[in-house]
Amino acid sequence: MIRGDFDYETNGHGYAQRRRPDPRIAAMIHAALGNARTVLNVGAGAGSYEPDDRYVVAVEPSARMRAQRPSTAVPALDAAAEDLPFDDDAFDAVLATVTVHQWADPARGLAELRRVARGPVVVLTFDGDLLDRFWLAEYAPELIVAERRRYPAIATIADAVGPETQVVEVPIPIDCVDGFTEAYYARPERFLDPAVRAAQSAWGFVDALATARAVDRLSGDLSSGAWDARHAHLRTQPTFAGSLRLIVGRP
Repeated sequence: MIRGDFDYETNGHGYAQRRRPDPRIAAMIHAALGNARTVLNVGAGAGSYEPDDRYVVAVEPSARMRAQRPSTAVPALDAAAEDLPFDDDAFDAVLATVTVHQWADPARGLAELRRVARGPVVVLTFDGDLLDRFWLAEYAPELIVAERRRYPAIATIADAVGPETQVVEVPIPIDCVDGFTEAYYARPERFLDPAVRAAQSAWGFVDALATARAVDRLSGDLSSGAWDARHAHLRTQPTFAGSLRLIVGRP
């Protein structure tokens, strides 16, 4: 059964290898958890960004994603954000990283996060209004349009996990090891690799012809030097101010 807007049972390949937690992003997430000793990770996937110095419970509805969790991680329960099988205020903190946009009912899921958290609710997500900051919009505008439809507004998330909420811009490092699209802002050649695209759910919302056009044009521009003529400065830019945001809601 597909839960949410993307079929991870069929398409959830390579996440454990290519969507590894970046330590700099992880440090920001773990700091946001504060002194919480018990943490629920919702939409936990292959275990990225789970702290290893606290008691963690993980929930993940996709069997394929649960199977990619490392042996060092806690096994994930088969449950969805919209119906968490826990009592009110059951955890010191709740974590949801790059997952809210994939839920069937984000409003209900966010309400559940707030219900089971005594303390902070920490959400890592992308701001759909800022996706066209990324040069990939020049090559795959269909991807940007599709992604913008998927992401709940930052204000909507913040209101749901509040009432006291902080929204933080997350700088994306040049050598980011978490392979979401903006992670490769300085490494455009990576998008020519189908295995890289397969670990980015965004491409699942772009038809094969549009994907082929984007890849062909990018390949041509890299060969001719046209990409570097426009964007060479990114190859040495230490961080990219893209759409990645950390939302921290406190009761």
